Amino acid sequence: MKKLSQNILNLYLIKIAKWFNLVMPVVVIFYQDNGLSMQDIFLLKSIYSIAIVVMEIPSGYLADVWGRRKTLLLGGAMAATGFAMYSFSYGFWAFALAEIVLGIGHSFVSGADSAMLYDSLKATKKEKEYIKHEGWITSSGNFAEAIAGVLGGLLATISLRWPFFVQFGVASIAIPAAFFLKEPDVHIKKVALGFKDILVTVRNSFTNPLLRAALLTSSFTGTASLTFAWFVQPYFQEAGLPLSLFGLMWTLLNLSVGLSAIFSYKVERKLGRKFSLLGIVVLLSLGYFLSAIEISLAAISLLFFFYLVRGVAHPILKDYINQYTDPKVRATILSVRNFIIRINFAIIGPALGYITDHFSLNLALALTGLGYLLSGLASMLPLLKRK
Repeated sequence: MKKLSQNILNLYLIKIAKWFNLVMPVVVIFYQDNGLSMQDIFLLKSIYSIAIVVMEIPSGYLADVWGRRKTLLLGGAMAATGFAMYSFSYGFWAFALAEIVLGIGHSFVSGADSAMLYDSLKATKKEKEYIKHEGWITSSGNFAEAIAGVLGGLLATISLRWPFFVQFGVASIAIPAAFFLKEPDVHIKKVALGFKDILVTVRNSFTNPLLRAALLTSSFTGTASLTFAWFVQPYFQEAGLPLSLFGLMWTLLNLSVGLSAIFSYKVERKLGRKFSLLGIVVLLSLGYFLSAIEISLAAISLLFFFYLVRGVAHPILKDYINQYTDPKVRATILSVRNFIIRINFAIIGPALGYITDHFSLNLALALTGLGYLLSGLASMLPLLKRK
């Protein structure tokens, strides 16, 4: 029991190692300094997403059969390697190779971490606390990213490469944290399934309309959140925010996510499923529309609206997926969620980059908000109908 409780601490460290992102607050400026356009940047991130897409379901399968601990250990090692490669890379194709290594590494972490958390809680008969713990772990990641925003901005004043050098050390923290995880008995005692059996189970899971609805709603919401994050720095630039304040604003945005994530379980209990789902999709879409109406220093405050709702959304939606998922394929199903997010971004990312470069950031924001509103509402219908 004690070792399983320690799993939660190690999962916090893995989350922090992934989200203490010194690079993100200045990465668009770094790319532009290396001659990349916004279309190039979105294409680069699409390559990252494709790398995740290719490995997402196989990595979930490995987490279910090989073990969550081993999968997280491999993912942490590859993520650290990706940042080491980035530190000494120049030009689009060198960056693309580093993105592929990072994408594969992160695919081994995504899904396996949430599955490890849920199974650790289930083994100690505390699975009803999942939203609370997922919210706290999400919050720790966002707080880490917030602090990293300030430090990353300061490191960038020395050189735009310094955030990558230090990021390698931060990412390496996940390796010992994963090593000391204990595999829950609920997973150890399962009969190992072949990959074909896993795929059949996944396919059968999609015959459950509630799981399918929860999975698609969470995936479309994740796509909207990921896309918005890549609009933030161009928004800062167009609004005329000084580069020296990029790290500070990035920090404040992520603090808002961290704070709201802590209270996600209380929001869900207060509003119930129907109003939680509707509130998440409608309010996140509204965040896109409000941001598209005006781009100015004063309007930067509108970004906080989106980030506050985002913090509440993800723990709630992940819990709905876990409630309807067969434990034998929990990591695989959560990896399918990330697979859908990344394949969506790989498809729409270059198009949004083109619209931003050749038309306007306002139009790109508005179209993304409209697409999310329609897909989000359509996907959640079975969950809304359930009493």
